[in-house]
Amino acid sequence: MMPELMPRERRSVSKTDIKVPSVGESVTEGVLSRWIKKSGDYVKSGEALFELETDKASQEVPAPASGVLATSIAEGTTVAIGSIVGSIDTSAAAPASAPAASAVSGAAATAAASASAPHLSPAVAFQAADKGVNVASVTPTGPGGRITKGDVLAAAEAKPAPAVASATASAPSSGASAPAVALSAERQATRQKMPTIRQRIAQRLVEAQQTAAILTTFNEVDMGRVMDLRAKYKDAFQKKHGIGLGFMSFFVKAATEALQAYPAVNAQIDGTDMIFHNYCDVGVAVSTERGLMVPILRSAEKMSFAGIEGGIADYAKKARENKISVNDLQGGTFTITNGGVFGSLLSTPILNPPQSAILGMHAIKKRPMVIDDQIVIRPMMYLALSYDHRIIDGKEAVSFLVRIKELIEDPERLMLAV
Repeated sequence: MMPELMPRERRSVSKTDIKVPSVGESVTEGVLSRWIKKSGDYVKSGEALFELETDKASQEVPAPASGVLATSIAEGTTVAIGSIVGSIDTSAAAPASAPAASAVSGAAATAAASASAPHLSPAVAFQAADKGVNVASVTPTGPGGRITKGDVLAAAEAKPAPAVASATASAPSSGASAPAVALSAERQATRQKMPTIRQRIAQRLVEAQQTAAILTTFNEVDMGRVMDLRAKYKDAFQKKHGIGLGFMSFFVKAATEALQAYPAVNAQIDGTDMIFHNYCDVGVAVSTERGLMVPILRSAEKMSFAGIEGGIADYAKKARENKISVNDLQGGTFTITNGGVFGSLLSTPILNPPQSAILGMHAIKKRPMVIDDQIVIRPMMYLALSYDHRIIDGKEAVSFLVRIKELIEDPERLMLAV
């Protein structure tokens, strides 16, 4: 008589769906640009799973539970808010810790992951194509294992001199989604899909040019008093507040004073209505590898110098770590952008709709100036105010910029609000 076979023990499987989170009232979809974790990986609750790129920001989405990941959506797919992109098997046990001898250093693991599936910004991709660098051989040093422009340039410098190129360009393989048009080893052109956030930036800039009557007025400001004040108190400021004292806080404070004196500059047009704000939500432009972002300092008119500097530092950190949220970017009644950090001497900034004005700061340069009939060398900065002439008259725009100039050249007035 055959012995009775015992039924196999079955493991109860419990799954948690991974849904695309809501990231803002006006956002209905985004692009799953990159899986940070791969299908089959064991993930912990709260760990970053994937990057969601919307028309306003790019952010990492955390795991809703601990377990084994199963992905169901490919990278680069447009996904609706609330849709399911994968699941987590929460009944799976965490893997045993690997022995120390076989542990791979974090830097090596990051490099290997980046080499297998590098996630490049448009600027980095351009540099790689321009320098003829194979990104698979580049060791990333950026946050999250990303390859930076510096990494590409370092790899280009270390690369041996190229061999003489063949006169005939090789044909790209069929089915390649982004073929390189190779004329020689030194001359290449690579096609890459424009990221969603870059598409949105382009769209908004074109809309601003087409819908607003944009004019720009200019002035120049003597930065000497502010520079002296900063040099005198920056160490004490750092010691007390734990944050550096920069020039931006002076301009944010000056802007909020001027915005309250000239409310049309802080207003916006909605159809045939004009909307005036009794608060100053100031956007400070932050440059990232994915493009320009403008996080908002809410009610900046009520903030101290330390509060402004701390807020800017927090946003800069979030930008570097790709953690700026849509809520950080929504709203805003006025924007300040500083092209001077890149060496710009003078520019005409474009409005950030639906705002009606934007202030452009520029590089500080020593120039000969006539003061009390004497020629003296002073640290000067050009200022530019672009504004929508539909709601702001020239007199208001010029007066606004003069007010900024007065406050920066006599910074004690900022402390006394006079």
